Amino acid sequence: MPKLHFSILIDAPKEHVWNTMLEDKTYREWTEPFAKGSHYVGDWSQGSKMLFLGPGENGMSGMVSRIKENRLGEYLSIEHLGMVQNGIEDLSSEKVKDWSGALENYTFQEVDGKTEVIIDLEMGGEEDSAHIEMFKEMWPPALEKLKTLAEL
Repeated sequence: MPKLHFSILIDAPKEHVWNTMLEDKTYREWTEPFAKGSHYVGDWSQGSKMLFLGPGENGMSGMVSRIKENRLGEYLSIEHLGMVQNGIEDLSSEKVKDWSGALENYTFQEVDGKTEVIIDLEMGGEEDSAHIEMFKEMWPPALEKLKTLAEL
């Protein structure tokens, strides 16, 4: 199972960084490197369903997920369950089954009055190298955007 790891140090308190990452307005801004128009539908409470969406060729596309764990201001785990293609949820196709259960984990740690945000991705399935390279290119600018927003 491929795993990726990213981190960034942000000169702001944990609670502020947490809120900047998850509030609708700033979420839409820092996730632009993944897809312009990225947003979520749902809430961040443990066990809740979340849709992570962006505009596709024929409508909204993205991920169907659930919040596996939420320790306010400290840790957030998102379990990806399926995909949304052109506004339709897919939780059972062979393509989805290959990576269903993949995790996206966020840890927030205080380091000398700053906040280190650590992202660990357990991608699930046998992700192709192009997919992995895409994430390696997208995550650093997204985290830089989060840093800029949180340090304003």
